[in-house]
This record gives sequence, structure tokens and C-alpha cells, in this order.
Amino acid sequence: MAMKPLDTKEACGILNEIMEYELAGVVRYTHSAMMITGPYRIPIVAFLKEQATESLLHAQGAGELIAGLDGHPSQRIAKIEETGKHSIKDILEESLAHELHAVGLYKKLLEEVEDKSIYLEEYARGMIGEEEQHSLELKRMLKDYG
Repeated sequence: MAMKPLDTKEACGILNEIMEYELAGVVRYTHSAMMITGPYRIPIVAFLKEQATESLLHAQGAGELIAGLDGHPSQRIAKIEETGKHSIKDILEESLAHELHAVGLYKKLLEEVEDKSIYLEEYARGMIGEEEQHSLELKRMLKDYG
């Protein structure tokens, strides 16, 4: 099967969108970790800090790909909605919405690079898998709040 040509400008545009969103995730998860109260504070704070670290790694990975494709990594972060709600349930629901949006961004990248770059396809698929795994974990964490 012949590969189609990769539109690097389009791919870099989506990767920049991903990078900005993942950087916003660093801020979101860091803020959320500070706002947790109650008896489950310690494990949930640890979880949220882990998510912040992972978001930074994801942003760095996307940025490295942009640079590798001769693009220019953005210095912006995506807009962060501040609901002002800080119950554990609210924070977990916002985190789930964040992860699901990230899945959508990686799927957008996959659509763009499919049959054009095996490397970028595999990257996108791997990231979709990671984000879906986080979504499933958050859904399980939210189960008791049904």
C-alpha cells in the first residue's frame, strides 16, 4: 500500500493544539491537587500530581515532534475553564472531561496522519490508548458519586 504525502503544516498545527492543551492540563491538575480536601485527599492529590507530570511529558513529546517536523512549538496554553467548583466529584468530572477532549485531539491527529506516517500514526494511537485508560480510571473513581 502506497503512503500518501504528509501535510507537515497541518500535522504541526494539530500537534500544537495538543501541546497547548496538555500544558493547560499541567495547570489544571496542579490547581486541582491544591483544592482537594477531605479524608481521601492524600491519594487523590497524588493521582492529580501524577496527571500533571504526565501532561507535561505529553506536551514535551508533542513539541519534540513539531520541532522534528520543522515546525515551531507554541508558547501558549489552551484556555482553562474555571468553574469554581472544588468538590472531589466536581474535580474528577472536570478531569474526565479534560481527558475525553484530549482523546478527541489525538484522534484528530490520527485522522490527519493515517496512511501518511506510520510513526505519527503509532504515536497518535498510543496516546489515544493512554488517554482512554485515564478516562476509564476516572470513571471508576467517580462510580461512588453516582
